[in-house]
Amino acid sequence: MRSAVALLLALAALCAHAHKPSDSYLTIRADGAALSGQWDIALRDLEHAIGLDSNGDGAITWGELRARQSDLAAYALARLELRADGRPCRLAATGHLVDEHSDGAYAVLRFSADCEAQSYREIEIAYALFFDLDPTHRGLLRVEHPSGAVAGVLGPERPRLALPLAGVSRLSQFFDYAREGVWHIWIGFDHVLFLISLLLPAALSATGRGWDAAERFAPVFWDVFKVVTAFTVAHSITLSLAALAVIQLPSRLIESAIALSVMLAALNNLQPLVLGRRWIVAFVFGLVHGFGFASVLTDLGLPQGALLVALVGFNLGVEAGQLAIVSLFLPLAFRMRRTWIYRRMIFSGGSAVIALIASVWLIERLFDLRLFPG
Repeated sequence: MRSAVALLLALAALCAHAHKPSDSYLTIRADGAALSGQWDIALRDLEHAIGLDSNGDGAITWGELRARQSDLAAYALARLELRADGRPCRLAATGHLVDEHSDGAYAVLRFSADCEAQSYREIEIAYALFFDLDPTHRGLLRVEHPSGAVAGVLGPERPRLALPLAGVSRLSQFFDYAREGVWHIWIGFDHVLFLISLLLPAALSATGRGWDAAERFAPVFWDVFKVVTAFTVAHSITLSLAALAVIQLPSRLIESAIALSVMLAALNNLQPLVLGRRWIVAFVFGLVHGFGFASVLTDLGLPQGALLVALVGFNLGVEAGQLAIVSLFLPLAFRMRRTWIYRRMIFSGGSAVIALIASVWLIERLFDLRLFPG
C-alpha cells in the first residue's frame, strides 16, 4: 500500500516538470591561437540562481538583465574552465545579448579565452553551471574549428570533457549520442508516462464486467512486444525525418500533441475505446513523439560528418531506456495483477493521475502558461 501511494505521489509531483528540462548551449570557436565562445543560458534558470526580476512582476526586461550583466558573467564564468593542451585559459566577457529558443528567452554571454598558446591540439572543458541547483541540467557543447565541429554533453555525472581538435572517432560519437538517448527517455516524463499508460492494462484483460487479471504471461509479453515495437518504429521514422530537416513542425504544436497523446492513452484505460489493437495507438502517437525526440537531437547538434552514427546512436539509446522501463514494470505488474492495490490504485488511480497531469501539460503548452512553479 505504501509503495502504491508513493507511486501516485511521484506521478503527481511530475506536474512541476511540464516544460523542457534545463539546458544551456555552449559554443567554443577555435581559430589558430584564438579561442572565443558564446553561452546561451535560460533566463528562468538565471532568475532562480541569482535573481533578475528586480521588481518582482514575473517578467524579466532587458533593463533588468542589463543591470545584472556583470553579476551574470561572474556567476557563469566562475563555473566554466577551459584548458588548451593542459594550460588554463583566462576567460573574459565580451558581450551580452538576448535570444529566443523554443522554450523561452535566453541570455547570450559572449566571451574570449586567453590560453597563452600559439596553437593547440586539444581543448578540455570543465562545466559546473546549475549543478548545485538542478541535477538534471545539461550543457550542450559544440566546438568549432577549421577542420570541422564536434559536439558533446556535459552534466553532473560527466562535468569534464576533453575534445581533440582533429576530431573524435565515430565510435566515441556513437556512444555519446546513445548515452544521451537513454538519459532523455528517463527524464522525458511525458514520454515515460505515455509508455506507462500503454503498459498499465497489459497484465489485465477486458471483459464485459471491466478488467480481469490475465491468466498467462506469454500473451501479456507479446502484447507489450507489439506495443513497444510499434512505438519504436513510429518514432524512429519521424525522429529521422525531423532531425534531418525533411519535416519540421512548430515546437508548441509538437509538445501540445505529445501531452494530448498522454492524456488520451490514460483515459483509454479508464473508459476503454481501443482494446485489441493498442499497438495502432502506440504507432500513431509514436509518430508525434518522434518529433519531440528530434528536437532534443537537434539541440545536441548533429555532426555533419557522422549524421547516421548520431541518429542510430541516439535512437538505440532511446530504445535501451524504454526497454529498461519495460523490464522493470512488466514483471511487477504481472505479479500484482490480481491484487486490489494494482487494479484500483495503480491501474485506475495511476491512469487518472496521469490523465490529470497530461491535461495540465496540454493547457500550459497550448496557451504558453505556467500553472505550477518549476
